[in-house]
Formats: sequence, C-alpha cells, structure tokens
Amino acid sequence: MRSYQEMTKEELQQEKKALEAEYKKFQNRGLQLDMSRGKPSQEQLDLSMGMMDVLGSGVDLTCDDGTDCRNYGVLDGIYEAKELIGDMIECNPANIIIYGNSSLNIMYDTISRSMTHGVMGNTPWCKLDSVKFLCPVPGYDRHFAITEYFGIEMIPVPMLSTGPDMELVEQLVSTDEAIKGIWCVPKYSNPQGITYSDETVRRFARLKPAAKDFRIYWDNAYCVHHLYDLDQDHLIEILAECKRAGNPDLVYKFCSTSKISFPGSGVSAIATSLNNLEDIRKQLKIQTIGHDKVNQLRHVRFFKNVHGITEHMRRHADSMRPKFEMILDTFERELGDLAVGSWYKPKGGYFITYETLEGCAKKVVARAKKAGVVMTPAGAPFPYGKDPKDSVIRISPSYPNMEELTLATQIFVVCVKLVSIEKMLDGVC
Repeated sequence: MRSYQEMTKEELQQEKKALEAEYKKFQNRGLQLDMSRGKPSQEQLDLSMGMMDVLGSGVDLTCDDGTDCRNYGVLDGIYEAKELIGDMIECNPANIIIYGNSSLNIMYDTISRSMTHGVMGNTPWCKLDSVKFLCPVPGYDRHFAITEYFGIEMIPVPMLSTGPDMELVEQLVSTDEAIKGIWCVPKYSNPQGITYSDETVRRFARLKPAAKDFRIYWDNAYCVHHLYDLDQDHLIEILAECKRAGNPDLVYKFCSTSKISFPGSGVSAIATSLNNLEDIRKQLKIQTIGHDKVNQLRHVRFFKNVHGITEHMRRHADSMRPKFEMILDTFERELGDLAVGSWYKPKGGYFITYETLEGCAKKVVARAKKAGVVMTPAGAPFPYGKDPKDSVIRISPSYPNMEELTLATQIFVVCVKLVSIEKMLDGVC
C-alpha cells in the first residue's frame, strides 16, 4: 500500500469516504471498550488467588526472628519481605523499607516530606523561592500529578531510545540549584516501554547536581514485567552504580508488587542509602507504627523466593504477550506503509505508545471515544497535560479481553487513518 502522502487529493477523499462508512458501523454498535489505564485483567488477577489460601486461622504468623505479624511493631517491614523484594530489585535488604500497598504513596510521601522538612538537613522546599523537577517525556502522568499538586515547576526532558536526553539532564542539574529531582521509569518505561541504556544509568549515577538535596526518583515499577523468556531488556542496578560513582545518597528507588500480585493489596518498598533511610525513618516513626506485616508475610509465603516471582511473571507474560503482539502486528499491517505515525516495540511493561502526525492525537482519542473506545487522554504523558506536538497516545492493552482489545485496536486504526487524511486534506486537524 502506498503512503497517504503519495496519494492524490481524489484518492484521499475516496479513502476517507470508505473509512467514514467503516467508522459509522462501529458507532452503530454502541460499544463500551476501555483502554484508559494499565489495570491487570481478571485473568491476571486470578493468577494470585492462591495467595488467599496461604494464611488461615490455623497458620503460624510468626517470622523467622520471632516477630508476631499480628501485633504492633517492625517499623520498616519484616526481614523476609525485605529479602524477597531485595532479590527482585537487586538490592541489599538492609537498604530497604517496606511500606503498604502503593509505591505511588511512597513517592507522594517522599515529596511531601521534602517540602515540609527538607532532605537530610537541607532547607525545606516550602521555604524556597523556586523548586523544579525534571520530567522525561512522554512519561507517567501520576508522577507529574504529584509534583503539580505541590506546586513544583516541571521541566520536560525528551526521551530518546536510550532513556532521557542525558546531555540536557546533566546541563540542567549542574547549573540550577532549584532543580531538586527527576522522575524516572527506567525499565520498560511508561508509556513507551524503553529501558535505559548502560551509559544512561552510569551518567545518572555520576551526575553533579548544583543542589545538595537533588534526588533521582527511580520508579522501577516494571523490573520483572518481561514479555519474553529469552529476549529481555537488562537494566544496570542504580544504587550500586551510585555507590561506585561516589554518590551513594543520590537515588530513591521505588517498587511494588502492584502488577505482580493484587494491585490494591500488594507490597511496596523504597530502596536507598543508609543515610537516606535514617532521614526517612525520622518521619516514618511519627507517621506509623508499621505497615501491614500480615500482608508482607502472605506475599513471602506465596512466592517463597525470587524464583517464585519469576515463574509467576511468566504466567503474566502469557496473558500480556498475545495482546501486545496483536496490537503491534495490526499497526504494522494497517499503518506500517501509510507514513501516518510511529510506535516503539517494547519487550515488557504495560503500555504501547503511538505517535500520530503532529497535531492529531487529541482528535484521534476523541474519535475513538465517539466509537465507544475510552483511551488515556491525549497529553496525559506530559506535565500539565500539554503535549506540545499533540502526537503521543498511550495504549493500555492489559485490561480488555482479547476479543474486546482486537475490536478496540481496529477502531483505533480507523481513527488514525481518518484523522491523518483530514490533516492532509485540510492542512490542520
């Protein structure tokens, strides 16, 4: 098939007429399909149902060190949970604090604590004239929502195929003391599915920030979310790299089991230097007596060790892989020759990103909605919801079943074609 750019005006008008008829048929079906968030499907949730059976009324809820998980205490999590999470994220258990069910909650707390009480003795951010954060784009909308909520100025940094544009990151961080952090999803990034290269990680570890309280917010949400057994991305472990570079306190590393076990009832953690941990515990001991140790023990008893997590994630991959492949195959077949956009083929994670022709993303999403497909709002992967090129659309394949997802993908493709032709015919979307 020829690209749309190669077609005459008459050919484009004919193609548009055929697409409008196809689109109308979808509209007449009264569909309600949801690709808006990266929620696990029921099939994926069912994989963890055995977790509900490992702790019963007759089961001993005592840890190896004698801790009774039913009672108060153990501020930073039971050791068995630290060991399990530590193996999963390649960190020493001594550098880990176990929290509740949400790593987003930890990130919010970390920003909030920095605002009110500062970082390791530095001036609280709320007392500064200006506080800024670097935001690799496209990125995770909930990260940006946290910094926006606290009134922190967000500075977009372009994502490359190797991760954030490190020349720009290094320049900004080293020259502006108001820049206090950077959001990162380093493995199978949200939403593109990019994994940071070895060089990118090493450059992060060797940053020379102007601000003493600058921290890298390393959200390793998809560290074990591979689609394939053999063809997997590798990510250098950032804490060890920072220590080797003489910057042991530079990073906060976040993770959770939210898309491993139950999203609403998982276990989350922060891993960082001992100095940072001491600073965090000062607030934590005021905030709580300890998080849900019974749930921590439940996860340990269910997975047993990191090998249990690996096998469990293979079953998740069996559910996710066909969905990713169907969407990517459809894009290649239906859009590959048309020159109306681009996409990245991730080896893991939870999302696929489609980049439309400039100025078309919002209209594609709006058209899809009118045909019964709800998607993440165009612009969401950017600070303040403003995509300067109006081109990035995040696709979430996980929640719909295959039949629903196939139909939603067909509708999306028709919408991309229609809006692209409109742009070419009218000069604007």
